Amino acid sequence: MHTGHRKRLKKRFLEEGLDSFEPHQVLELLLFFSIPRRDTNEIAHRLLKRFGSLSGVFEADIKDLMEVNGIGENSAFLISMIPQLSRRYLNDRWRDKPQLNSSSKAGNYAVSLFAGRTYEVFYVICLDAQNRVNYAALVHEGTINEAPIYPRIIVETALRHKANSVILAHNHPGGSLNPSRGDVEATKVIKNALESISIKVVDHIIVCGEKYVSFAERGLLSI
Repeated sequence: MHTGHRKRLKKRFLEEGLDSFEPHQVLELLLFFSIPRRDTNEIAHRLLKRFGSLSGVFEADIKDLMEVNGIGENSAFLISMIPQLSRRYLNDRWRDKPQLNSSSKAGNYAVSLFAGRTYEVFYVICLDAQNRVNYAALVHEGTINEAPIYPRIIVETALRHKANSVILAHNHPGGSLNPSRGDVEATKVIKNALESISIKVVDHIIVCGEKYVSFAERGLLSI
């Protein structure tokens, strides 16, 4: 019975893709590759009941995943890799040295850097004279609520990667897109520090999920 069900689900995926799948069916299909001879339907439902949603399952800690009946180490590793694989896929689509010569390009590139991250992090995207990416440097990993930024580290990062200019980027996981007063003040401090060594901050992007806001578009860089 399980063999026939697996064949039908795989055939449906090949014909339709995942868009029409229910969340538990997505997990069922994924678990086929780590659980070869068990009914993954029940396990999928257990996962969703424990973590609340498909994204909640993918973002769960490996140890928590392994507490669910039927989930072993291999399955937990497979599930936890999905957000990071998604991030690598999205980022790789930009290829090497993409040119970020507009706020929309900068915003979409930043979204790819934060895909699947459930905690706040801060990037400095170093650009050459043609606004092409030299390097996207992860300079700080903070808590889910705050990421204190250290101008000295950012200056050192920009110099190390030979930046002509930089785009700052951080995320608000599960929060608001609106820049906080702290975001604006931190940007001003970083901007002054970098301008003292002739490196311009051309934008600061805040990402929340698949959406972003640009300081440049909102006129917040000149405050």
